[in-house]
Order: sequence, then structure tokens, then C-alpha cells
Amino acid sequence: MKLASLKSGRDGRLVVVSRDLSRCADASAIAPTLQAALDDWDSVVPRLTEIADSLEANRIAHMPFDAAKCASPLPRAFQWLDGSAYVNHVALVRQARGAEVPESFWSDPLMYQGISDVVMAPRDPIPLADEAYGADIEAEVVVILGDVPMGATRDQAIKAIRLIMLVNDITLRNIVPQELPKGFGFLQSKPPSAFTPVAVTPDELGKAWDGAKVDLPLLSFINGKPFGKPMCSVDMTFDFPTLIMHAARTRPLGAGTILGAGTVSNRDAAGGPGKPISEGGLGYSCIAEIRTVETILHGKPTTPFLKFGDTARIEMNDKDGRSIFGAIEQEVVRYTPPK
Repeated sequence: MKLASLKSGRDGRLVVVSRDLSRCADASAIAPTLQAALDDWDSVVPRLTEIADSLEANRIAHMPFDAAKCASPLPRAFQWLDGSAYVNHVALVRQARGAEVPESFWSDPLMYQGISDVVMAPRDPIPLADEAYGADIEAEVVVILGDVPMGATRDQAIKAIRLIMLVNDITLRNIVPQELPKGFGFLQSKPPSAFTPVAVTPDELGKAWDGAKVDLPLLSFINGKPFGKPMCSVDMTFDFPTLIMHAARTRPLGAGTILGAGTVSNRDAAGGPGKPISEGGLGYSCIAEIRTVETILHGKPTTPFLKFGDTARIEMNDKDGRSIFGAIEQEVVRYTPPK
């Protein structure tokens, strides 16, 4: 089943989307919003599934699905947690700012709490006050959870995964070094994130989902050019159940919590940091990684961070090349404060 939220008020209006992303059917009579559906998941899922089946068979009233009319599936969320399951990414971005990777990073997940009271729609522009902030994309896979008890077991963590989607976890790289030494983590360096138009139940991924990882490449484009296509299941040090258990170690997680696995990052075949697509590699899911590789190889970075007018696209296709979640498509624009 595929779900989306059409723009309506603060929390959107729930619709069920066809597998080919061409049509959608109103589901607000069952649950007005996705959060309402998550709050009563076991009760509403059978009825939402009936709508999904009827939509596929053209037995129900429907309308064209337009991603431009969508908010993110959860237009605001009670909680947005993001891990760093791909330690190759952590190593590269820390190397870029001269920081070591502690040995504990290989056994104890790194995680931060992001902004979730304001969430960008998948077609919203990225407002940037100053290009000097170093705006960067971060292409990631995330899950939406049901209620998770404190001290959850692995089986409880797996069963709590309700939906899967993608995110552009935007980072202002040149603000990060100012914030992290203070010891309280990201704040100004992490503006709102944007999620894909559609969130899907795990069964929609078929064999590409094993209950813990997504076995498909994550595609990213900058200014229309292929930038990254790393495999999400490769070099993933911590899978989703492990990340959920980590987050719930000392506190419960409420239904509607979004949890990410961090920027997808693959090493190359020789164990190196990876190569650009233009050189036959799988590319990168963020600009910071290619800048670090350029510094290692050539002494300085040459790929700039995002500028006004630049565009970013993040998407995932199934084995037959069909988009699963729809695409995040954003343009960087100059921020103008309201008067």
C-alpha cells in the first residue's frame, strides 16, 4: 500500500496512491491524516487496504496523483531521529573537518534529533539565506514507526516499522564546525528536511526488503546530472531494527516517529571511499563526501556546495525501473524574510 498527504491545513489530507503513482483515492473518511492512521493502525489498515485494492482494479472513485500537490507524508511529525548507519559516510565527513572516528562508532550508533515541527514538501524550494552556509543534500532511507516500548527487543522493533520513504536531510556544512564543539549537536546547521511524496508499507518493496534493510540503489541528481546510486543494503553497519532499539534504549517512541538510517554511502571495490559516477563509481549521496575525496586525491575540493538556482532530485526505482516513492525535487532559492 502507498500513502500520501495532499496539502490541506497543517497535517494534510490522507490519500491512497496507486502502485504506478498515477492515481489516488481519498481516504480521509477512514483517517483524516496519516498521523491519525498511525494512531489507530491496526484498525484502519484493513480499510485502507480495501481502498488500495479497489484503486488498482479501478473500482473506486479516484483522481490523478500529482506530487506537486503533496505535502510530505507526515507534514509535521512528533519526532524525527536520524542515525548514521553508514560509517563510511561518517568517516568521510569527519575527515573533512579534521575529526577522528571513535572506535565506538562501529558498535554504538550515532544519532541526532532533527526538526520535525516544520517539514518541507517534496517539491518545496530550499530557502537559503547565504550561500556561504554550504548547503548540501543528504539522500537517505527512513521509516515511520508505530509505538515502540522502552527497551524494545529486535522483534518488537521490526514489527513497529509501519512505512518506508526517502528524505533529503539538508545540512549547512559550514555551520556544523561552529556547533558540534559546543557538545549539544546540530541545530542551526540542520534546516527542515523534505520527504518523498509517497510512503509505502514494507510489503510494497517485495524481496528488496528483508525486514531490516532496503536492497536497492538510492538515486540522486544535482542539476539534472546523476550524482549518486549507492546500494542501501551495502556497507550499512546498523540496520533499521538496531537503530530503533538504540533510540528506544531509555525511552519509548510514539507512533509517527520518523527514523532515518543516515546518508547512504558505499566504499569502492578496493575498500576506498568510493568514486564519482563519471569515473565508473556509484557516486555519493551528499556533496561533502565527494569534496573529501577530492581533497584526498588532489589536495583541495573542487565540487561546490549548492548555489542559488541549483536543483536536487532524490528517488528510488524498483527492479523494473519504476519509481517507488515518487521523487523529491527541489531548487535552492534565496530566502527573503517575511515583512
